[in-house]
This record gives sequence, structure tokens and C-alpha cells, in this order.
Amino acid sequence: MAKLYFYYASMNAGKSTTLLQADFNYRERGMQTMLWTAQLDNRSDDQAIESRIGLGADAHRFAGETDLWTDITAANKVEPLDCVLVDEAQFLSKEQVWQLARIADQGGIPVLCYGLRTDFQGELFPGSAALLGIADALVELKAVCHCGRKATMNLRVDESGAAVAEGAQTEIGGNDRYVALCRKHFSEALHG
Repeated sequence: MAKLYFYYASMNAGKSTTLLQADFNYRERGMQTMLWTAQLDNRSDDQAIESRIGLGADAHRFAGETDLWTDITAANKVEPLDCVLVDEAQFLSKEQVWQLARIADQGGIPVLCYGLRTDFQGELFPGSAALLGIADALVELKAVCHCGRKATMNLRVDESGAAVAEGAQTEIGGNDRYVALCRKHFSEALHG
């Protein structure tokens, strides 16, 4: 029975690296995969999915209106898929998460989603909330705070490194805009 998986963590925990390793493992065994990532994350011109350690791969890009059920089942008819892997899964809509669950349940294809659990204010993203609610398996990947504790929060910072407490939920950026922190240091940075 295929399952819907959600691998979640703060920034810098190796989510994209883990996704690319899983993709490599499937392909090394002669299996067919389909990779997806958020269209709004356009930081790289070369490859759709890139890890901080230099690994990368091309991928299909989803937007809010993308019907993942239709696109994935159409691709599966052309060449049977053994796994679907989704990076930046926090940007999925609730409806898209249910489409991916349907891929696992009715299509019989395992779906591995990787993403952030919470935003820079400690709030769940819509895709993450839906995945936390309905995924068959939840796997927390670990990042490390500067104090050595597990980093679970994503602090948004400005150009000078000061904490940002307000703004749009989604602002694409890497180490220049976000710092992974434990809850204690996240709270101290935001509230003093």
C-alpha cells in the first residue's frame, strides 16, 4: 500500500538533500520518479531543486492552480511512476495535499513531501497543516541552533541580521533571510 509521507523541519535541515538522495536511490534501482517543487521558489536558474551542499535536479513546478492529480496520473500513463517527490511542500494548497493523498491511495504511488512546518512567526503553512493532518507518516528532520539544541523555528532577518516580526507569510530566501533556531532563541530574538 502506497503512503503519503511528510518530512518536515526548519531551514537548513537538509530537506532538499534528503529528497535528492531518495530520488537517486529510486533511479539507481531502475525506478521512475517524478519531482515537483514550488513555482514561486525561483532562486535558481539552473535546477528547480537545489540543496545547500550543491546537489540539484530538474523538477516540475506547481502553482496554486496546478492540478497535481491530473498532471501526475497523465505522466503515470506514459511511463509508470514508482514514486513522486515534492520539495517546498509547505506551499501546497490543502486541495493539492488531498490530490497527493489520492495519488497514494488510488494511484498506488508513494508520495514523499518535504517542507517547512512553520513560517517565521511560528504559524503553520497551509500545505504543512494539511500534511500534518492527513499524511500516513510524519518524519522530523533535524537542524541545529547556534546553541546546539534542535532548531525547530525559522527566524526571518533583515539585511543587517535583525529579527523581522511582521510581513507576508511567504518571502523566498536562504541563509541571507532566515536563521534556524531553537524555540528559546527564536522567542528571545523576536520578543527580547
